[in-house]
Amino acid sequence: MFFVLSKTLGIAFMPINLLIELGVLGILLLATRFASLGRKLLVVTMALIALCGFSPFGNILIYPLEQRFPAWDASRGAPDGIIVLGGPIDPDLSQARNTPVVRNAADRLFATAALARRYPNARVVFTGGSANLVAIEAKEGDYAATILEELGVPKERLIIERQSRNTQENATFTKAMVNPKPGERWLLVTSAYHMPRSMGLFRKAGFPVEAYPVDWRVGGNGDLFTFNKMSTDGLARTETAAREWLGLLAYRVTGRIDELLPGPGKD
Repeated sequence: MFFVLSKTLGIAFMPINLLIELGVLGILLLATRFASLGRKLLVVTMALIALCGFSPFGNILIYPLEQRFPAWDASRGAPDGIIVLGGPIDPDLSQARNTPVVRNAADRLFATAALARRYPNARVVFTGGSANLVAIEAKEGDYAATILEELGVPKERLIIERQSRNTQENATFTKAMVNPKPGERWLLVTSAYHMPRSMGLFRKAGFPVEAYPVDWRVGGNGDLFTFNKMSTDGLARTETAAREWLGLLAYRVTGRIDELLPGPGKD
């Protein structure tokens, strides 16, 4: 039920979708006796879209997420395993074109390949199925091995988890698959903005991992006051940040994580 709600109500209430929905409502109201309300709604909607698109609003939302976990400290020694979360690969397009298609967050795959070369004894796990509400045959995991092998990771080192639909299932299914032993050190590779939620869920699953953030969207605190030249950049960062904050809130309220904003120092 939680997954279904996240893919229905959750999507409907994402900021940009919600603003478009309000704009459409405003247009419809213009043909009724509530035309005055419709005009006001359209003005507010356009103002908020401009705010999200051109102002630093998205940067301000995403910055604390990306700053929550520092870069991984390699001086602690070699890890026993490397886990990379799905998200970069579009399984539908990959199936349609009969070749792996990476749409975003490719840094997750690049970083994993680099780590695998640096630590040749570490196991490498890709976890990701399909986030679609209606199940399809194509899964991210079906194409991940091909990409990682082309990036230099030997096939025999790869462990592919292809059933998970969200980050909670990433944590639960991966733990069951690799059965980590006490004292083992595992790295978790995912986008910096996604790391707080991911770490909270892995902790809740009883799988202690070390954060290896990649794929940053904001360069530093100087970007907190930088306006966007292209509205699509600001809208994308606003949408990404809002999804994470709403996800953190939903997971915390439902008891799936123990803190609203998980941080370092507990692994």
